[in-house]
Parts: sequence; C-alpha cells; structure tokens
Amino acid sequence: MARLKYYYDTETCKYERIRVRRADVVLNLLGFLSVSFLIALVLVPVYTSWFQSDREATLRKENEELLLYYDLLKEEMTKTNQMLTALQKRDDNVYRVIFEAEPLAASVRSAGVGGVERYKELLEKGIKREDLILSAMQKIDLLKKKMYIQTKSYDEIVKLAKNKEQMVASLPAIQPVSNKELNRLASGFGLRIHPIYKVRKMHTGVDFSAPRGTPIYATGDGVVSVAVSNLGGYGREVQINHGYGYVTLYAHLDNFTVKSGQHVKRGQCIGYVGSTGTSL
Repeated sequence: MARLKYYYDTETCKYERIRVRRADVVLNLLGFLSVSFLIALVLVPVYTSWFQSDREATLRKENEELLLYYDLLKEEMTKTNQMLTALQKRDDNVYRVIFEAEPLAASVRSAGVGGVERYKELLEKGIKREDLILSAMQKIDLLKKKMYIQTKSYDEIVKLAKNKEQMVASLPAIQPVSNKELNRLASGFGLRIHPIYKVRKMHTGVDFSAPRGTPIYATGDGVVSVAVSNLGGYGREVQINHGYGYVTLYAHLDNFTVKSGQHVKRGQCIGYVGSTGTSL
C-alpha cells in the first residue's frame, strides 16, 4: 500500500495531502537520466582508456618476451647447426678417410625439406607473426633432416668399422716366401726382356728367387678362385680373391696344396716354389 504524504498549510492551518503530478515525475526522471548520462560521458572514456592501456601494456610485454625467447631459440639453433657442421666435417675428413669411404655429397647433406605447402595448415590459421614461426619451423626441419642423414652416415661408418678387421686381414701384406729363404728378387714389375722369348715385353708380376720346394704363403685372407696346372703360361698357378678389389696370383709353382673355392688365411701355405709353364 502506497504511503501517503502530507504537508502543513499555514494559510488554512490544516494538513493537506501532497499530490504528485505526472509532469513532476517525468521532469525528475529526465533530470536523473541527464545527470547519469553526463557522468557516463566522463567516466566511461576514462575507464576504457585505462583498461585498454593496461591490456595493451600486457600484450606489449608478452610480445617482447616472445621475441626474446625467439632470439634465444634462433641462437640455440645456430649453435646446434654449427655443432652438426663440425660433426659432418669430422665424418668426411676423419672417419671416412680412415675407413676409405667416399665423403657424402654436399647435395645429399643439404637436401631441402619442402616448400611453403608443407606448412599450409599453419598458414590457414592466420597466426600473427607467422613469418617468425615459419622461419623457426623451417630451420628445425632442416636440422632434423641433416641429423637424420648424419645418423645414416654413422650407421655406414659403424658397418665399415665392423668390416675393417676383416678388410685388414684380407689385404695382401706379407711376402709370399719367408725372408730367410729368399735369395733375391729375380724380376720386378714393368717392361723387361722376356727370359724365354728374348723380346721386350710387359712383366705384370714380381718374381721371387728361392730354392725349389720353398713354401709359398697366402699374403692375405681370401678365397682360392683358381688352382690349376697348365702346360704353358703360368704352369701350376693359384689365384686368391681377397675381396675389396684385391686378387693375388702365384705362378710357376712346383705344386699347390689348396683347391678352388677354399678359404685361406694369411700366412697359410698354399704351395711350393717351382719352375713350371714357360719358365721350364
């Protein structure tokens, strides 16, 4: 129930009821709204300006921090790339030289990682400063590619290292006759007067002079590829395939003690000094 208000009328000396006119209510409301609007015009811009400035300052600080971390990341990527380059040089100039392997081609080491299409999904997101993100991702992808290639190179080096002992054992590295039984070097490699035909011919071997029956030793590990007796030419001969591009031939033997397909070790007796074939 509405509260009734009265006022004392001095002229009539009575309490009269206060009656509020609609016009007064409308005028009071309009006045209140006008004052409120004026206050809003002053306070809202001030509040908005303060809020936006604070938000912009926060975003600016975040951007500065992100740029700082990006620079640190870029510096670390540069250092990592330099370390990888040093490993590549050591791989080409040390390890591959030791194991007699060809260095990896520069075109293989610097292989690309694809174009911008590789990052199509990222570009479609419309990320701000996408140039920094793309640059970082491309450098990381290139590093990953180079590291993968380097790991494959090391796998090859490990395989070569495992085969190195076998390769060293297979290389012809000793004389086929012992020094105490070696009288002299009868003939070296190159052009000479043929001892039988008396004409100048190319001599494609080395003749060791030793008493008949002197043991002949395999100069390296390998597989006997030839063990035959000829009426002319080399006479009784043995050929050993050592692998790795090396083959040795032992000719004019008095006899041989191995057969074709047999595996032999360095220092193993394969026959005896003789004078067969055209040397008879």
